[in-house]
Amino acid sequence: MPVSGEALESALVPVDRIEVADSPRVGGENPEHTRLLAEVGAPLPPILVHRSTMRVIDGVHRLRAATLRGQVMIAVQYFDGDEESAYLLAVRSNLRHGLPLSLNDRRAAAQRVLARRPEWSDRVIASLVGLSPDTVAAVRCRALDQDAEPGARVGRDGRVRPVDPSQGRRRAEAVLAERPDASLREIAREAGIAVATARDVRERVRRGLDAVPGSCGRADREGRPAPRGAIPVQTRRTTLTDLTSTLGSLKKDPSLRFTEDGRKLLRWLDFHLLSLDADNLVTSAVPPHCAPLVAELSRQYARLWQDFAKAVEHRAHQAVSHTDHEEKP
Repeated sequence: MPVSGEALESALVPVDRIEVADSPRVGGENPEHTRLLAEVGAPLPPILVHRSTMRVIDGVHRLRAATLRGQVMIAVQYFDGDEESAYLLAVRSNLRHGLPLSLNDRRAAAQRVLARRPEWSDRVIASLVGLSPDTVAAVRCRALDQDAEPGARVGRDGRVRPVDPSQGRRRAEAVLAERPDASLREIAREAGIAVATARDVRERVRRGLDAVPGSCGRADREGRPAPRGAIPVQTRRTTLTDLTSTLGSLKKDPSLRFTEDGRKLLRWLDFHLLSLDADNLVTSAVPPHCAPLVAELSRQYARLWQDFAKAVEHRAHQAVSHTDHEEKP
């Protein structure tokens, strides 16, 4: 959905006038990232500030870096929308550049948006918080009571559509039963559906099929069941969408873009993400006699990635602890 009040005005503002609150980051600020930004020689972009509250929308780490540099003034861009729009803009801005929001941050943002705007579609919220629509749908199931779920949702095009499209199809079926010669526009208008949907319902009824198409489940296009233990294609697509969004944010992080080691890390992560493309995850390509070796290699790779993740988290924890120790009197 559009974020209102996005006209931005630039200005130089005293650092001590700016407030830090209502961040979309569940874990708060990252001191290591602040230090890296303070050491970057290139000028940092202006921070984004909500004019009416003087709260930072985007740029907390740049604000802290300016303080470390001893700056008295900082370049800002003002945002004049309401507080809800400011929060949505904070989420969207942190997806485009800077230290990327974690998946937990994005899920928390999706939950907050759902609490305030349950009528927005999964695709609308996904585009705002940087998740796949399927991940947002899962958050919706956990966050909302069934009774609180609206009967219709607003899509990215602003149109309102029913959550359960079968109801409109049933109404169209009833119209056809009463008036078989009704035009498509008449059916669509009375059933509250699109003309294209009315056409599909009429064709299905003429062929003796149910007006509501059934789901094909996990069977493939030829009707064969999916292999036992196979990863559903939709699940792989969802995971890849979320990973691609996270990597895209990392690529815009100045502390990675402006250092040689950072660029090497980005290339390395990009290579491994490309190797996870869903079209390449074809287990049927592995000959049966190679399956044990491939499976064992996959498990070993998974353990190595787990060790890498633990090492990264441990280093970050040490950096935070060291900063806290330095700040104590």
